[in-house]
Amino acid sequence: MTAPPGSLILIGQYDSPFVRRVGIALRLYGLPFEHRPWSVFGDAARIRPVNPLVRVPTLILGDGTSLWDSHMILDYLDGLVPDDRVMVPRREPGRHRALRIAALATGLADKAVSLFYERRLHEVSSPAWSERCRWQAGGAIARLEAERAAAPGPWWSGERIGHADIAVACCLRFADEAHPGLVDWPSLPALRDHCARAEALEAFVAIRQPFVAPV
Repeated sequence: MTAPPGSLILIGQYDSPFVRRVGIALRLYGLPFEHRPWSVFGDAARIRPVNPLVRVPTLILGDGTSLWDSHMILDYLDGLVPDDRVMVPRREPGRHRALRIAALATGLADKAVSLFYERRLHEVSSPAWSERCRWQAGGAIARLEAERAAAPGPWWSGERIGHADIAVACCLRFADEAHPGLVDWPSLPALRDHCARAEALEAFVAIRQPFVAPV
């Protein structure tokens, strides 16, 4: 099953690691799509009709159906490609292992987003909440480093890049740009090499946007 050309519309800016991971997957899968770089802050009125949560990424299908949440969107995209191209194993135990790493990476990004909003949107931020977000993010980074160091091969699951690899690279880049110093690259050789390998790929270069703080 393949998507008709031009039938997919991806909403959201690529400085979001969640939007970016979907855009990269679409490009790696060779699925044509239209990109609408709408912001949940500046373009909320345009996003609300297709996503009542006013969140990104949002993927609009050819029949007008809207999908929300990057995990759900990628699950849909996986159904459009044959088994030999899918970027998450169809069977266990490989499937839950890959999804576990992706969930850890996106959880890190969630904490980085929470930390940013705490400091940006509140006149007086909570030191306790900020510190909690930082140690949660740091714990996720440390676990990812340990597991990547123990994973043989160029990618997490072997010779082919997968959704977990994409999520890790996108989420670490976001955390690093949104919170300089949060990602201590010299102490993370396995993740540093992993992210450099990913960011050198054409799809990562094409689907890239520096983090810009919302106003």
